[in-house]
Amino acid sequence: MQWRSASTGGPDEMRGTGDDQIPYATGWTISGLATLGTIVAIWVLGI
Repeated sequence: MQWRSASTGGPDEMRGTGDDQIPYATGWTISGLATLGTIVAIWVLGI
């Protein structure tokens, strides 16, 4: 049995690559920094 792919570039094409890679990485970076900031704030304030 052979799997069918929904993408037009073949089964090895990854989604999320290309021109929108920079905003994707920026979003993850901001999310990571916000998470670390929350952890540090809780640790410093002793909540």
